[in-house]
Order: sequence, then structure tokens, then C-alpha cells
Amino acid sequence: MTLDLFKPQNRFKARAKPVKRPWWRLPQIHWKLHARRVAVVGILIGSLTALSWGLDRPIRVMSIDGSFQRVSPGQVERAAAPYLKAGFMSADLDAVQRAIETLPWVDRARVQRRWPNSVHVVILEQVAAARWGESGLLNARGELFVKSSTHVPPELPRLSGPEGTESQVAQRYLSAQGRMLEAGMRIAAVRLDERGAWELDLDSGLTIRLGRSQVDERLDRFIHTASQVVARRATDIGYIDMRYSNGFTIGWRTQAVPAAIPAAAPLLRADDTDA
Repeated sequence: MTLDLFKPQNRFKARAKPVKRPWWRLPQIHWKLHARRVAVVGILIGSLTALSWGLDRPIRVMSIDGSFQRVSPGQVERAAAPYLKAGFMSADLDAVQRAIETLPWVDRARVQRRWPNSVHVVILEQVAAARWGESGLLNARGELFVKSSTHVPPELPRLSGPEGTESQVAQRYLSAQGRMLEAGMRIAAVRLDERGAWELDLDSGLTIRLGRSQVDERLDRFIHTASQVVARRATDIGYIDMRYSNGFTIGWRTQAVPAAIPAAAPLLRADDTDA
């Protein structure tokens, strides 16, 4: 074996030219992998569709729970019926709930599916907390849920004001009633007029005029000062006007003013904001 150790080497041997590749190439698609994925998804969709179709049987039973003092089961059934014509799975329970909650005395409704072919409804009725105007009813949140009721409980407080102020008047009543009860008095009515002035009627028949500004401060001043006069002569006083910066005036039920309690002094001046 002969070694070519001394064989001259070609130092200038040309190098192999790199293969030029086109600057664009189509992406390589793994057709088999994608085909398997599509097949799996199709099988899942088909299975779910078949399962849903099998479970979407007609609704046969509708059960209802509630106190039913103002709402009848028949009203609930009639409100929900158009939305229960679909199957057990396809019925829109949110639409059923909204339809039931449009009934005048329904506060909230809860609707649930019950296997295999029934729907269960739980009704919570409205609770009238106050009267609005002549025959409207407000709930404890100050919402007008009945605009014209044929039966208004006489013991409810009477609230009134411009349209759209139901919640504002209700909040004023709730805030003032707590303070008045602590002072041994009870509010029978709250009024807000078009100018924004407030008046309260007590169950004794006394009217408290609070005006448009500093309503809370004037009510506190009535409780701490004027209420002492009311306690002594409640049957003789028609109204107390708190719309003064340094006192109040008294309106008597009769023309003669009791000597023990002088009429409003001339120095009292009505606030400019309420004039």
C-alpha cells in the first residue's frame, strides 16, 4: 500500500457552489394530521348534536312555588307558556324569567330545569312599602311597581312628587322616618313639589314645611326644638314652617293664638333660597 504523502496538493481547488434555493416556498401541509383532527371534531359535534336532540324532549310539567297573595299560578303559567313551547334543552329560561317578572306584583323569579321534562319556578312577590300619588305603590327600593292599584292599604305612608322622583322621595321618607321615630313621632306623608320644596305630614295631622335647601338640617332643628312645642299643643297646631334662618313659625288650627305660646316673632326672616 502506497501512501501519497508527497503527492502535490491542489491548493486552488474550486469549492462546491451552494445550491440556490428559491426565495419562496409553499408551506408543507400535514394532510393526514389535519384530517384526523377534523374527523375528531366532527365526531364530537355529531355526538353533542345527537345528545342534545335526544335530551330536547317536550316540556310536560311546570311547577311553581311562592306565597301567591297577589300573584296567581295561572298568571305565571300564561306568562311563561309562549317560551316553553321549545324543548327541554332549547327553552330560553332567561326569557321565561323576564316574562314572569313583568307581572305587576312579581318582584323576582327563579327558573330552573328539572330532569327529565319539567321546569320549576320560584316567585317572590313585591311588598308594598308606600303609596305613590292617588293609587300607585312603591316597594322598599323606591320602585313604582303598580301605577294604579284597586286596593291601597290605608296604613301605608303617602308619598308624592313629580314624575321620575319616586326613588328620591322614598329615600327622603326612609331617612326622615328613622329620626322621627326616635323622637316619638311618625311620618304619614312626604311631598315634593315642582319647585323642589319638601313637606312632611305627621300621623297627628301636623305639617312640617322644610323648603328646598338645608332639608336635613331643618328637620334636625325641628326635632330638637320645635317638637317640644308640638308635644304640648299638638292638637292646636296645623303646621310648623322651618324655612327660617333663625327660628320657625307656627300655624294654628284656630284663629286665636294661645297666650302661653306666642306667634312667630317679627325678627324671623325666611331664607332667600325658599322665598
